Amino acid sequence: MRLPLSKVPLHTPATVCAVKGERTFRRRLMELGLVPGTSVCISKVAPLGDPIELMVRGGRLSLRRHEAEILQVELLQEPRASVA
Repeated sequence: MRLPLSKVPLHTPATVCAVKGERTFRRRLMELGLVPGTSVCISKVAPLGDPIELMVRGGRLSLRRHEAEILQVELLQEPRASVA
């Protein structure tokens, strides 16, 4: 199931499927390592929800939430249901 990176739950591993958007911005994201097939995980979210911090190829990368909308990912595992 493909979804935007901005919709992925915290600490849930995902794989980049597609990088959309303007050509120059796509190129910049790909230069930072966000190419199709790369594993990513949202490690932190700022208090107001923007920016988000990703773990990519052993490094950390921060993106604005609207930038994360451009990245299409597939979840590697289903998020765990919270137990109340």
